[in-house]
Amino acid sequence: MNFRAALLTVVSSVASWQCLADNFYLHVADTINDPNQLLGSQKAITTAVPFLSISPDARHAALGDAGVATSPDANSTYWNAAKLVYIDKAYGGSISYTPWLGKIVNDMSIAYLTGFYKFSKEQAVAVSFKYFDLGDIFFTDDGVNGTNFNPREFALDGTYSRMLTQNFSLGLTARYIHSNLTGYFSSGGTDAQPGNSVAVDLGVFYTKTLQNARNSNLSLGAQISNIGAKLTYTDNANKNFLPTTLRVGSAFTTELDPYNSLTFILDFSKLMVPTIDEGQSLLGGMFGSFTDAPGGFKEEMHEIMLSAGMEYWYNKTFAARLGYFLEAKDKGNRKYMTLGLGFRKDRFGIDVAYLVPTNQREHPLAETLRFSLLFQINKSNSEDSVTD
Repeated sequence: MNFRAALLTVVSSVASWQCLADNFYLHVADTINDPNQLLGSQKAITTAVPFLSISPDARHAALGDAGVATSPDANSTYWNAAKLVYIDKAYGGSISYTPWLGKIVNDMSIAYLTGFYKFSKEQAVAVSFKYFDLGDIFFTDDGVNGTNFNPREFALDGTYSRMLTQNFSLGLTARYIHSNLTGYFSSGGTDAQPGNSVAVDLGVFYTKTLQNARNSNLSLGAQISNIGAKLTYTDNANKNFLPTTLRVGSAFTTELDPYNSLTFILDFSKLMVPTIDEGQSLLGGMFGSFTDAPGGFKEEMHEIMLSAGMEYWYNKTFAARLGYFLEAKDKGNRKYMTLGLGFRKDRFGIDVAYLVPTNQREHPLAETLRFSLLFQINKSNSEDSVTD
């Protein structure tokens, strides 16, 4: 593979993580000749480091990638930092593993590790690490001589969550981002280097028990994630926006009886990134993203993505999950159903997720099992169950 094709392969992940899948299918057919092949006629918004937007854990992946208002767990650091303080355990963590493009290659994956600690009823902190391994790529100028390289990206987070009232909380996450797609590679006048940036997430969460015939709970949440400096792989004249995302959502839980409960979850999300990057500033791009679509209000509405899910629990031990994700055809055309199971016993738990595309297009996670392991422990080391 020559340098141009290799660069297209890795830089396509910068353009769009959905296009990353299309790129590899095109590469297998050896038909990458025009970058426009990766996007077709779509009006998909492109950003740097799209791996930041990939759901890291199996529980929420099985809920159609909805999670800004779900019950808190160790993975709340990703979905809504404000939820973290409502975990009723003193400390815990989670590790998740996701094969990427598993139908084509076996050396790409996403790993996510997170841990939290509640040092008071009103305050909690957490750290998390997300790592995207893009496998091995051979860079060459002449088709014969070259070098192997392993593109990789990671994000390291620190989170603080604070309860302001019994029902309302705030959360803040600071993030360091490193993206090394080509290393320090130079060819044909093109000098590449790793990209680095910093960002923050800001979240709010409201939860309230409803007084009715059945024990019920309503939660509302919102988070703006990846507010940060643009990232570049070459020089300051070629910078890309981070995938700054606004997500708002709700979750309604009702107990059918003392052993069975059901939760309905609905999230709406939108990239707060210019539809067309014309060198806007960070704040200008964020706030202008609501009114800059060339197609006007109709196109702006197409930029809103929907995630919906249902979660059933039996005796807070066994869970079954169903979800759906919907994106407009001209903005990426991701449409898929998700399924999953969960199990909790004392301090430990496991979640599994599976994705099924519904738009007759391939998906990087199609027919792939995703796993998460988690633990949550009281200071007293009591054998309380994990609350979900």
